[in-house]
Amino acid sequence: MRIDTETIERIKQSAQIAEVIGDYVSLKKKGANLWACCPFHGEKSPSFSVSPAKGIYKCFGCGKAGDSVRFIMDIEGLGYGEALRHLAKKYGIAINESPLTDEQLQAQNTRESLYIALNYAKNYYQNTLLNHDEGQSIGYPYFKERGFSDKTIKAFELGYSLDNWDAFTKTALQQGYNIDILEKAGLTIRKPEEQKQFDRFRNRVIFPIHNVSGKTIAFGARILKNDKNQPKYLNSPETEVYHKSAILYGIFQAKNAIRNKDVCYLVEGYTDVISLHQAGIENVVASSGTSLTLEQIRLIARFTQNITVLYDGDPAGIKASLRGMDMILEEGLNVKLVVFPQGEDPDSYVRSIGTEAFITYIEQNASDFITFKATLSLQEAGNDPFKRAALIKDMVESISKIPDGIKRSVFFKKTASLMQIDENVLIAESNKITLENLKQKDKEAKRQPLPTATQLQQDLPAGVSLSVEDLPSFSEDDLPTEAYITTPQAPVTPPPAPPIGTALHELECVRLLVNHGAKDADPHAAPGVSLMQYILSEINEMNFKTPVYQEILTICRQKFLEGVVVDTHYFINHPIPEIQQEAIHLVAEKYSVSELWLSKHEIIVPTETEKLHQMAYTNILRLKKAFNDEHIKTLMTQLSSSKNADEQTQILLALMEAKNLEKQIAKELGTVVAR
Repeated sequence: MRIDTETIERIKQSAQIAEVIGDYVSLKKKGANLWACCPFHGEKSPSFSVSPAKGIYKCFGCGKAGDSVRFIMDIEGLGYGEALRHLAKKYGIAINESPLTDEQLQAQNTRESLYIALNYAKNYYQNTLLNHDEGQSIGYPYFKERGFSDKTIKAFELGYSLDNWDAFTKTALQQGYNIDILEKAGLTIRKPEEQKQFDRFRNRVIFPIHNVSGKTIAFGARILKNDKNQPKYLNSPETEVYHKSAILYGIFQAKNAIRNKDVCYLVEGYTDVISLHQAGIENVVASSGTSLTLEQIRLIARFTQNITVLYDGDPAGIKASLRGMDMILEEGLNVKLVVFPQGEDPDSYVRSIGTEAFITYIEQNASDFITFKATLSLQEAGNDPFKRAALIKDMVESISKIPDGIKRSVFFKKTASLMQIDENVLIAESNKITLENLKQKDKEAKRQPLPTATQLQQDLPAGVSLSVEDLPSFSEDDLPTEAYITTPQAPVTPPPAPPIGTALHELECVRLLVNHGAKDADPHAAPGVSLMQYILSEINEMNFKTPVYQEILTICRQKFLEGVVVDTHYFINHPIPEIQQEAIHLVAEKYSVSELWLSKHEIIVPTETEKLHQMAYTNILRLKKAFNDEHIKTLMTQLSSSKNADEQTQILLALMEAKNLEKQIAKELGTVVAR
């Protein structure tokens, strides 16, 4: 079904950009905009800007940009229609849809079909738990024994799968679901050679796994029989929508509490999350028994910079989990650790002592990573000098990963005190480790071939070419070591290279049209004359060489002929993605003038609006100069290749005219003509 235009506009108006993005990252106000670390690539300093006034976002690191709909498409991997439905559901907007053609139905995104099938499965398992005799007699009592209330069962959408080989698959097929989609979603297992298909989950309680926006993307299932041939827990396989290394159990239910409390409690299992949540401790997620990954750490970092890891009393499990702590430190997050009494885990302990006592225990027993590691390891090392030396080196390696210099210094002092060793020795060892790592990165980087002209050309904007002469002349030995200190933390599409030459003046002309086209060019000298009218009259029939700039220029001309002066809102909401993206790049501002210049220092900084006419006039002159320079080069080439006297005369006349224009422009710009 196709969503009608009126509904789309209502969705866009309701979906406030800051509110939509705020569900995924913690935004902090700075100037007129809101800022955060980009959710699309790893970074430690915020370069992701959100403009509530303009309804757009842009990352000045990786170049991602768009409106609220585009953000949902990018962050959730949805198609345009599904992103609109997602926002419509969030804001309670009824959707009026028109039927799709057969071709459009065929082109439905597989990803969207997976979400639909997984949501159906979640509802099926939950209904089986609550309404089926087997679910009520076997699955429901298990959750009650764990102390889960009906409210909690519904909040986490818990379910039950029947002790039957294909009960779910048969029902789903009867409801019209495609067997290929059921298999791709990890719900059904097929054995074509035996002509068999059966449910993945049988006779298990079901824990749906949600992504950040609340969509069901996978399932965890616990067996209730004592069967040595079956694993205790069975999880969905990796699918197009589920990557276990990039998701945390409970993140959807916890994200707002994590943001409000400014700390994330990290536990190991599903029941730990659910029990703590039921006890009123909602800022908790689980790694679901897997080793902590970089993607999971960055997911937490969207909402807070503080992690407290809650361990049970198992020493072997604690030592194994400590390996992931270095990654948290390397990402610049603050990490604390808490160990519960022997034989207790977060689930059992909160049920044993209650919410208030549990929170008090965490506050009193949480220790920073270095202190925790030292205390734990010193018990093993005892008085053995070799073990103590190895422990100290291990701690220095962990501290060396912390990107913040002040934090490193504090931890060196603390380690020196704990281990009774000179702080300078620790710093020297850290420098040695850092230097060895840099050398290793340097070697790895030098093994990578330098980019070719073809590869560089692919990163340039449309219409801008690159020749061999444009490439810098250097060897691999000329590259500084510092270039390899920081490596990309996630696959990122690099932002396009800045325009050069004529394209640069085309960009500035289009930027003025998009940002200020509807404003008066000079309200004092010519009130009522828009900047768009002024620019279009000055450049006449001139066409731009950069395709996207020419498209925007053409739109301005067509709309102006219709008597319409389009504004910024028109372009940043344009239906053609390439135009919308370029408009957002042109509108987004990385820096803004502080209000303190005027209020505190009484310094008046002119705004662009106040000097529009001069900016437009200067840029038009530069644009004409760039085109005229290229025209002169063309005429010179024609003159050198021409052998016809009459033709040469015509070229010379044209050349003289171009030279005169060059002098006039140079005089206006206050520049000197070199030739």
